[in-house]
Amino acid sequence: MNNSSVIVAVPVRDEAARIGRCLSALNQQMRPPDTVVLMLNNCTDETETIARAMMPNLRFDLDVISCDLPPAEADAGHARRLAMDVAAQRVEPSGVLLTTDADAIVPPDWVIGNLYALRSGVDIVCGQAVIDPLEAMTIPAHLHADDARECRLLALLDDFAWMLDPEPHDPPPRHPEASGASLAVSVEAFRRVGGIPAIASGEDRAFVRALWMIDARVRHDPAIQVTVSGRIEGRAPGGMADTIRRRIVRQDEFADQMAEPATDAYLRYSLRHRARRAWRGLAEPGLAGDLALPEASVAIALSDRYFGSAWAKLEAASPALQRRRIRFTELPAEIATAERLWHLLTAPETLAAD
Repeated sequence: MNNSSVIVAVPVRDEAARIGRCLSALNQQMRPPDTVVLMLNNCTDETETIARAMMPNLRFDLDVISCDLPPAEADAGHARRLAMDVAAQRVEPSGVLLTTDADAIVPPDWVIGNLYALRSGVDIVCGQAVIDPLEAMTIPAHLHADDARECRLLALLDDFAWMLDPEPHDPPPRHPEASGASLAVSVEAFRRVGGIPAIASGEDRAFVRALWMIDARVRHDPAIQVTVSGRIEGRAPGGMADTIRRRIVRQDEFADQMAEPATDAYLRYSLRHRARRAWRGLAEPGLAGDLALPEASVAIALSDRYFGSAWAKLEAASPALQRRRIRFTELPAEIATAERLWHLLTAPETLAAD
């Protein structure tokens, strides 16, 4: 894997103030990428001029592509899809594709860390995005408090997933994020799902979800972190800046879409484990009843080639697994419930019974 070609794809929109730092960080890699593809999405500033001026001093080939996307597609999601598609055309069949954001600064071991994680036998590595500490100081304290509560609940729910339905390729320590600021994927896996979904935002999560549904091995590696800006004036709609700006004015009614009541998550991952066993041909009496689905419907879903796809069908059809959103005002109570459930789940007597 270390000898495979490595190409980094970066969607860019008017980043004259930050593109230099982004490229400098990539240039300082312990194992520099072979090529960096900058997909300039309707840029009107000096981003391209600055990037091209840096070319002679870079340790990698820089491919600067300027595109004029129609208004309906002039967003980060479509730009990332285009950038990754170009990168996939440049990379060799055994190569690796990485993507980050133009306002991100990757650490010197970012490339080699991702290669090491991929070499462990996974298909995609999800890193974490951390807001620049100085810029974080400009964000009101109540937003940091909201974020901390939201992250705490999501981490607890992810703990349930590991305890109740563990995936051996993604052990703790891990995290629940799937951020375009740091993704690394084998080109083979990338092509299997047809690349990045053509959607305006949330393309990173959708991409990782698509891979999970074909039983690709997804790793959420907390050792891989990149620093991103904490600005409130974003360059493309639907990103982190929009969320920060909106929440400064008024707290969102609902937390992250992956947040749900702790008891719901406990049920979800318990049933997912049982469904996984049934998909493998092991007896799981009562599964259809607990899913509130006809036996025939469960059998048809479990005949799918991939467990991920089979589970997605069951999850979408089961009345017992319809997602309930969590309001921000409900987060403290849900965290307390999740902590109680976690204590029960990890109690010595419970583990001994298992």
